[in-house]
Amino acid sequence: MRFACALSTFALALAAAPSLVVAADPPVTAPGATVPTAAEIQAARQRGVDFLRTTQNDDGGWTANEALGITAIATVGLMDSGLTAESPAVAKALDFIVANAKPDGGIYAEDSTHRNYETALALMALSRVEGDRYAKTIEGGRAFLKGLQWDQGEGIDSSDVRWGGAGYGSTGDRPDLSNTQFLIEALKSTGSGPDDEAIQKALVFVTRTQNLEGHGNDTPNAAKINDGGFYYTPALGGQTKAGTTPNGGLRSYASMTYAGLKSMIYAGLTPKDPRVKAARDWAAEHYTLTENPGMGLQGHYYYLQTLAKTLNTLGGDTLTDADGVEHPWREDLAAQLLAMQRENGSWVNDADRWYEGDPNMVTAYALMALSDAFPPGSARTSAASRGE
Repeated sequence: MRFACALSTFALALAAAPSLVVAADPPVTAPGATVPTAAEIQAARQRGVDFLRTTQNDDGGWTANEALGITAIATVGLMDSGLTAESPAVAKALDFIVANAKPDGGIYAEDSTHRNYETALALMALSRVEGDRYAKTIEGGRAFLKGLQWDQGEGIDSSDVRWGGAGYGSTGDRPDLSNTQFLIEALKSTGSGPDDEAIQKALVFVTRTQNLEGHGNDTPNAAKINDGGFYYTPALGGQTKAGTTPNGGLRSYASMTYAGLKSMIYAGLTPKDPRVKAARDWAAEHYTLTENPGMGLQGHYYYLQTLAKTLNTLGGDTLTDADGVEHPWREDLAAQLLAMQRENGSWVNDADRWYEGDPNMVTAYALMALSDAFPPGSARTSAASRGE
C-alpha cells in the first residue's frame, strides 16, 4: 500500500512537470500506419494470443526446454493480455516454470548461464497469479535473486562500480543494466517497494550507468558525454552497445535509457530528481517508435516493451513536442505494433539480435507493450474510437 501511494504521488508530481520535448526525426511511427480503433487493437491482441497458443510445446514451454526465459516472457504476455492462470495455455506454462524451481530457490533451466534473468522473469509470471498458490516458490526466488546481487557477499563495497547490479547469474559474470532492471521488476512485482534494501542497492548501480556527471555517479564515464541517457554497464571499464565517442564516451541508447528511468521510478525517485529529469529529457529528444534510438532495429521490441512499461508507470497519454503539438504515445505505439504484425498473428524482428528473431519471445514483448498502452478490458480507447 505504501508503494502504491508513492506511485500516486509520483504521477501527480509528473503532471505538474514541464512537458516532454519530442524530436520529429526519425518519424514517430511506420510510414502508412494509421490510428487504430479499439476493435482493431483487440483483434491484433487476440491474433497474437492465438499464435502463442499454437506454438506452445506439449510440455508447456516455448521454443526450447533450455529457453525458460522465453517461456516466462510468453506467460507474462498472455496474462497481460487477459488470460488467467486457469487458461489451459497459461496453466501448462506455469507448471513448466515451477518444475524448473531449484533447491537453491532459483527458477532456471538445467546448466543455465542465465539464472538471474530466468528467475526474475519467472517471478514476474508467477506474481500475476492471484492468491498465494506460488508463495513458497516466489519467496525462494526472491531470496535467490538477492543472493546473486553484487554486494558484500561478493567481497566488494559500495565504492565498487559493480555494487548493487545484477548480471545473467553465471559464475564470474559482470552486472549490467538490463539484468538489473529485471531484478528490480521481479522484486517490485512480488511485493517490494522503494525501501527494499536490494532495490536501493540496485539504484546505486543504475545511477552509475547514466551519462550524467555527479548525483551519485562517480564513474569516469559520466562526464564524457553527460547527456542524461543510459548505457549497458560501468563494469570492466564500461560497455555500451551503441559505440563510443572519440573521447571514449559510452553512447546512450533508448532501450537502456527507459530501463534506467523505470528502475529509478521503482526505487522511489521523483520527477524533481536531476537523474530522472535528465533521463526524461534524453528520452523525449530521441522519441520515435520506428527503431531503438542508438541501435537502429536491434533490440526494437525490447525497447518498445520497456518504453510502454515506463511511460505507463509515469502516467499521462501524450508527449508534447517543441511546437506544442501533443503526440498520443499510446496510439503511436499501437499503430506501430499493428503495422508490424505478421499475417499469422506473430511479431518478429528481422534484425536477429538478442533472440529477437524468435517469434515467440517477440510476440510476447509486443503483447506486453500493447497491454501497457491499452490494457484489455479497460475503458481506455483510441482517439479514433472516440471520434476525435
